[in-house]
Amino acid sequence: MKVEILKENLKNGLSVVEKIVGKNLSLPILDNVLLSTEDGFLSLSSTDLETAIKLWILTKIVKNGKAVVPARLFSSFVSLLPNEKIVLEEKKQGLYIECKSFKNQVQGFNPEEFPLIPEFKDFEYLEVDNKKLCHGLSQIVDIASPSQSRPEISGIYFIFSKNLIKIVATDSFRLAEKNITLDSPVKKDIAFILPQKPAKEIINILDGKDGKVKIYFGSSQTMFEFPMQESAHPQVQIISRLIEGEYPNYEEIIPKKFKTRVVVKRDEFLNQIKAASLFSGKINEVKIAINPESKEVEIFAQDPDIGESRSTIPAKIEGEAIESSFNYKFLADGLNNIKSSEVAFDMSGEEGPCVLKPIGDTSYIYVVMPIKAN
Repeated sequence: MKVEILKENLKNGLSVVEKIVGKNLSLPILDNVLLSTEDGFLSLSSTDLETAIKLWILTKIVKNGKAVVPARLFSSFVSLLPNEKIVLEEKKQGLYIECKSFKNQVQGFNPEEFPLIPEFKDFEYLEVDNKKLCHGLSQIVDIASPSQSRPEISGIYFIFSKNLIKIVATDSFRLAEKNITLDSPVKKDIAFILPQKPAKEIINILDGKDGKVKIYFGSSQTMFEFPMQESAHPQVQIISRLIEGEYPNYEEIIPKKFKTRVVVKRDEFLNQIKAASLFSGKINEVKIAINPESKEVEIFAQDPDIGESRSTIPAKIEGEAIESSFNYKFLADGLNNIKSSEVAFDMSGEEGPCVLKPIGDTSYIYVVMPIKAN
């Protein structure tokens, strides 16, 4: 293999594929990146056997071939090179790197030992607006929590039905659901559970890019593919194994009726919760008291070692007076994921699930459980 490539293009590509590379003591080959030539492109691939990333860079191919080199070492070295053309040449499993006055050789590995990256040539897929997908994922991805006893709630639940994608995450203490509208309906209903790690990488890699991402459906794997700007050729693929198992019937958790509805200014509500959190003690407890007569919400927290915080915020209130305690982090997470100026806070009871919703946006709901009284 021999290619000529601009330093900036190579640096940017390596910064993407090295994201899933870590120190793997049992399989050292996974600490590497695979470089290979394909139809005028240099492709970079990495995998941890659960997730794989493949990226293409348009470049000058002098000689076709492959090379496997340590990802972090190669990326760190390339970032230190001058912003000029780089010549990469593979010789006897070593990669020779030339750039102006630099002449270096990195010892590599046999490309045949690198794990195969799955291909999805004949699989069904659909297209979704990339910015909508990344924004939706960002609103729920941090809610999923690793669980050995219930691995299905460790991931993000995708449901494809009619002209909607529903994405859901829960850690059993709170739950978020986001609806994303499709331009055309899906041919048949499909659902899968994507692990949290590749979901985060989709955001890290694709966030802010204009265009549509293709989602491919496999029986045990899925692929998210984003094209190049001026070509139908893929720019990057994120491939992941799916979590086996059945996702819980989460819709049963979402209350259908409420005793009290509160509408408040989002920023003010969030700020007062953050202020109260400084006095919330070891269990992060903040009390929310709804007073329909005064049209106020009181936020209270107390720690015998520090002191107490009490504040009020004006609100539109429908329903009865009610008081519940919450983990302030869970409330703050929900409010941070809502961008509207006002939020609705629906309470089903002192110990029942409560729902946060943005005013003017029906595509997102956030369900949080109160802290039960002893």
